Amino acid sequence: MSGHVRHLYLHLPFCAHRCGYCDFVTIVGGSEHGAYVDGLLAELQLERASLHVELDTIFLGGGTPTFTEPRALERLLRALPAAREVTVEANPETVTPELASLLVDYGVNRVSLGAQSFQSHVLRTLERVAGPDDVRRAVYALRVANVDNLSLDLIYGVPGQSPSDLEADLREALVLEPEHLSCYELEAKPGTRFTHAHGSELLRQADAMEGYFEQVVRQLTAAGYRWYETANFCLTGERAHGRDLRAQHNLGYWSGRDYLGLGIGAVSTIDGERRRNTPRLAVYLRSLADGRRPPRDLEALTAEVRKRERVMLGLRLDEPLVLEGMEDAVDLEAARRLERSGLTRLGGTAATLALTRRGRFLGGGVTAQLLV
Repeated sequence: MSGHVRHLYLHLPFCAHRCGYCDFVTIVGGSEHGAYVDGLLAELQLERASLHVELDTIFLGGGTPTFTEPRALERLLRALPAAREVTVEANPETVTPELASLLVDYGVNRVSLGAQSFQSHVLRTLERVAGPDDVRRAVYALRVANVDNLSLDLIYGVPGQSPSDLEADLREALVLEPEHLSCYELEAKPGTRFTHAHGSELLRQADAMEGYFEQVVRQLTAAGYRWYETANFCLTGERAHGRDLRAQHNLGYWSGRDYLGLGIGAVSTIDGERRRNTPRLAVYLRSLADGRRPPRDLEALTAEVRKRERVMLGLRLDEPLVLEGMEDAVDLEAARRLERSGLTRLGGTAATLALTRRGRFLGGGVTAQLLV
């Protein structure tokens, strides 16, 4: 008997360098790439019963998955089940023609490339290894290998970045004609090296975030991209050639579907329980070498919590949220009040709820007023 989970995430933590603003579970360098893949495959075997026989998406995130030693990465890709969308995150400096061919040969049909910026001074501030030309070379190598679903990541609100820098970044990205763009405001978590180095400038940039956000949306929608989620944009219509180019894996998260996460620090949400694997590599590998599941933090998700999360995530999307079964999580009187203010839109006897364009710019502030 197969399970019901159709979304699989695998965490590959290895990086050449840890950027100062990063607080993900990462390991710089490391010689355990092969042993880590052994652990991932052992964990996959232990959890396979929860997966449906037909997967919708697989996502390899990190870390820098394409920094993983090529033979280990090949072995992992070869062993994965098939899925409709298989995404690998990549940093530009790791993408060679050989790497691009390897990905395609083993079923990867979507690549998310961490460009972050095309301005050298911004990249230096972010402590990125790649330069602007590395991004262009990576895109070229992926296109030659027939990757026809490419996403570029950009970051705004970086210390020293100006509106004209962001405008140039968006323009440079559009020249490369990616099918998808993810544009995130910089989040430098307290206590990271980045906040100590750029604290005062980060405060100044925080005041400019709203303007940056509006600039991103204005420039990308004018170029024909669909603003389908708060930070995400995709080609649509004729330019999409009949494809739904939204990030299907992330749509699974935003739509409240169950997913299985493998690897150190990976999160799963299955049957009303959220679990987070240990972030400690040695403990993770030792457990799986002994045939045991790695230690995990477990959180029971009550119906109330799941409904609230569904509302918060669902309202990030441009499609109306169906309220059936979630009425007790939404303050309909607040929704009507906000509708009169032009921030929300109720549909068909309050059967659906969506934020208007203006409401989407205010985002979390509007959503907070809607939650019971």
